[in-house]
Amino acid sequence: MDTIEIGLWVTGGLLVMVVAGMRVAFAAGLAGLIGLVWIFWARFGYDPERFGKAITVAVKTAGQVPHSKVASHTLSLIPTFILIGYLAYYAGLTRALFEAAKRWIAWVPGGLAVSTVFATAGFAAVSGASVATSAVFARIAIPEMLDVGYNKRFAAGVVAAGGTLASLIPPSAILVIYAIIVEQDVGKLLLAGFIPGAFSAVIYGLLIVGIAVAFKTVGPPVTGFTWRQRLAALPGALPIVAVILIIICFVYNPFGDQAWGTPTEGGAIGAFIVFCFALFHGMRWEQLKSALLETAKLTAMIFSIIWGVLIYVRFLGFADLPGAFSDWITSLAMSPMLILICILLAYAVLGMFMDAIGMLLLTLPVVYPAVMALNGGEAVSAADSTFGMSGPMCAIWFGILVVKMAEFCLITPPIGLNCFVVAGVRPDLSVQDVFRGVAPFFVADAITIALLVAFPAIVLYLPSLAG
Repeated sequence: MDTIEIGLWVTGGLLVMVVAGMRVAFAAGLAGLIGLVWIFWARFGYDPERFGKAITVAVKTAGQVPHSKVASHTLSLIPTFILIGYLAYYAGLTRALFEAAKRWIAWVPGGLAVSTVFATAGFAAVSGASVATSAVFARIAIPEMLDVGYNKRFAAGVVAAGGTLASLIPPSAILVIYAIIVEQDVGKLLLAGFIPGAFSAVIYGLLIVGIAVAFKTVGPPVTGFTWRQRLAALPGALPIVAVILIIICFVYNPFGDQAWGTPTEGGAIGAFIVFCFALFHGMRWEQLKSALLETAKLTAMIFSIIWGVLIYVRFLGFADLPGAFSDWITSLAMSPMLILICILLAYAVLGMFMDAIGMLLLTLPVVYPAVMALNGGEAVSAADSTFGMSGPMCAIWFGILVVKMAEFCLITPPIGLNCFVVAGVRPDLSVQDVFRGVAPFFVADAITIALLVAFPAIVLYLPSLAG
């Protein structure tokens, strides 16, 4: 049995373990270790006396992965981005954002739901966690929508879908993980997420207005706010604006000079600003402790997944499965764009059974080289490429597409995580209610993904300015 066959058997076993309910971190780490033992024992000619030697070599190979990869300076972005979100919640920024959006937007059909979407988009700009965003706004926005007569399923669907925006709008933990796995510039990827994230929010808003116009009872407008009340709501949102500007300037300086620093430094300073604002608004020790503990828990979960998956990735390198998959993809007698669309559809199906981070970590080591090969390679110029963009730009474009697919997977049954979170926060809602309420947003996400595929400039405009 050659290494490719070993790779396929071990990957099949990994999928079985994940579908059976084993955590991705443990399933990937176990599959990777078994695969390494298998490959090394095969090199020893399956000699029973050298099986122990194969285990020793495999354990040493796997043991080098966690520290060498997770000690990366780039990964320090993840806890700082997550901490910003939790501190923003305790600082009252979520309530302030929602109140400002409500006073300015709620007068349109479905206005309170549209306000919720734009408030979640604003909170996403200081939070790297979709689940946290959904949980926070399930407590804030759903009661207000129910009070003015919104259908409870629709209200829940709005919050679950709006929470997904945190995956794309920087600071985004998933974008950082993508950049590390495919070894691309983190700053440019974060920069690339701004316009598609805002674009997604606008598509959601237009969908809600359309539904509210077609079905008058779905989302009645809320009126009666004076201009004085609207202007008075703006100062509470200023810390969000400050954090956004800091992150942009530490990634790409829009004033024409060099960037002020690294994205990691920008995330740390953003967390400090929100921390100061939280103290100013009366955050106590218990709240700070909760924010730190929640940040530590989520960071540990993400890092554990990275550790396990990187062991599996090390095995894939020995099995040469990514190279074989790339060769097979490029040999298909199909249009490269059609192949790309099929890959995105496969992500939609896979996301029904896996969490977003685990799905990307498990698939990217194989899928990413294949997509780069379709475009002509990582070093290809725009003039010689298949998709009309250079290798680095194609990596950024594909990254935004797969992260958008990861957003989509957060609301698809049977394990759409955001839907479970909203149902968990609201005892009056079942998971089935939330899934039914979120169904219209599948159409919005499909339209958004189609437009990002058809018009790559939406993704690549800001990164192209950064050079």
